[in-house]
Amino acid sequence: MTAGARLEERWREILSVHARTMCEIDRALHPYGLGASDFEVLDLLVTEGPEEGAQCRVQNMVGRVHLSQSALSRLIARLEKDGLVERTMCAEDRRGVYVALTRGGRHLHAEVLPLQRAVLARMLGDDETAPDSAPPSGPAGCARRPM
Repeated sequence: MTAGARLEERWREILSVHARTMCEIDRALHPYGLGASDFEVLDLLVTEGPEEGAQCRVQNMVGRVHLSQSALSRLIARLEKDGLVERTMCAEDRRGVYVALTRGGRHLHAEVLPLQRAVLARMLGDDETAPDSAPPSGPAGCARRPM
């Protein structure tokens, strides 16, 4: 096998593990009305602002959650509608938007965090719990949050 073929195989393996892991997170969080991307935003807000009322600028979140600016804005709007986050305009830059977790958002994050971490441990853990031992699931099996 050539070096290029090995790289391609490894790349496809990474993509496959990512897709399976995202689907498993979606499946675990679906009963709570969340998907993997929703959780990532909540988790980032908790990490960036562990104290209640801490805000994060939306533009600073874009590269960290692997969503486009518009997709992130739509996701935040859904989270706001569900009462999990609050948005406020940036006083210094009227184009800027801050987002902060509500109490409900912090509570839900704390409730589902063990579920997300359990999926990560199962899918990305040591050799005995590596993705190969997890049941295969493709994108069709993903449970997505309704838009």
